[in-house]
Amino acid sequence: MRIIGGEFKGRRFNPPAKNWPTRPTTDYAKEGLFNILYNTFDFSELRVLDLFGGTGNHSYEFISRGCRDVTYVDKFPGCVAFAKRTAKELGIEDFMRINKADVFRFIQQRQAPYDYIFAGPPYPLPNIPEIPDLVLQQELLKPGGWLVLEHNPRHNFEKHPNLLQVRNYGTTIFSIFTVPVTEEEE
Repeated sequence: MRIIGGEFKGRRFNPPAKNWPTRPTTDYAKEGLFNILYNTFDFSELRVLDLFGGTGNHSYEFISRGCRDVTYVDKFPGCVAFAKRTAKELGIEDFMRINKADVFRFIQQRQAPYDYIFAGPPYPLPNIPEIPDLVLQQELLKPGGWLVLEHNPRHNFEKHPNLLQVRNYGTTIFSIFTVPVTEEEE
């Protein structure tokens, strides 16, 4: 895996793969997503939440591109230890809050909303379809912000009222949800 843009562009990292419950986003899919994000958001202004953070791939990418407020959440001890070690190696510990926690419990905690939330759950997870509603019900996403849910073709969110767009990169699909901005918030 590598960081594809920003300050750490080209930096490679190799997490131990033995018995890891991760499925890192391919560089091809990640590059496509970050091209869209780059043309939509000012990374330096974003408050980011990385759910099912795994290797920390998305967190590092955001920080490499200027984001200074990233929260990473994963429950697997090996992933959390790897993320902490990598954050230290990159010197980004001040910009990345690493939480060893169950994502569904973390979502239930009241907290200030985020501008951007990435959820890359393990594809076999049975409750993937619940994730958008859980995030939106807890008001974790700011109006106008994006929730990007990575999933495979077995899931379809086309009828979800908050679906903004879908991006397909082979067997990797990003469903993008948003909360509309009201006139008062503009």
